Amino acid sequence: MTLRVISFQVADNIDVRQFKNVFTADIHYADMEELFYDIGNQKYLYVFKHGIVSFIGYSETEMSAFLQLIKPYCRNYIEQRLSDEFDIETEAPSVIYGFSKVEIPKADIETLRLIMLNVSQSVALDYYDQQTNLLLAETNYHTQILEKKGKIELGGINLKKYIGRTLNLKNKIAANLYIFDSPEETWENEALNQLDVGLKKTFELQSRFRNVQEGLGIVKENLELLRELLQNRNSARLEWIIIILILVEVINLLVEKLRLH
Repeated sequence: MTLRVISFQVADNIDVRQFKNVFTADIHYADMEELFYDIGNQKYLYVFKHGIVSFIGYSETEMSAFLQLIKPYCRNYIEQRLSDEFDIETEAPSVIYGFSKVEIPKADIETLRLIMLNVSQSVALDYYDQQTNLLLAETNYHTQILEKKGKIELGGINLKKYIGRTLNLKNKIAANLYIFDSPEETWENEALNQLDVGLKKTFELQSRFRNVQEGLGIVKENLELLRELLQNRNSARLEWIIIILILVEVINLLVEKLRLH
């Protein structure tokens, strides 16, 4: 039997507490960060606070309907959402990892939940990588202007907005670092632990996460440089203003002395 996992990044954040109060399906696992539902008839639903929704056994129509249902509980809902698909083939003699699929001996609920978690982590990394690349592209634009013209064309307010976008992304990733941790069940179950390790290698989660961190590090370094240049520019401007004011004062004094004589 083949099951398909489909995970979507639908928002920056989902209010899982409020959603749990209104969605009354059979819940298998819940905490402050995630909700995992056993809908029945080989249908499963996973909702994450960091804006991911993952499905097994849902049709396109059912997924679209659910995404509209959860929309009021989302912050910064994403219409052009990122997604990832991953197939699960059951009744295999052992666990076998392939391209966009895994073969497993038995599709018990904890195994399916772990696979859905890893697919969702992959989508989250795609989203963070996309946001980081946008910041890098903006950084490159400003550094190229600096190289060509020898000055920055970024005003104080725009620079502050740029710094704010970078800090917000860094804070968002820091707040959601838990999503890249292995669930507690893998600590006590050797088979689940091995599956988790294998899936993380398949999705290259660790290397992709490092790439995001390195990208944000580059953005941070460039931001500090741009901010320093802007401060120097403002300091130089202030110095000229002071010099001009002093000159005006000197001229006024000279004019007064000439009038007295």
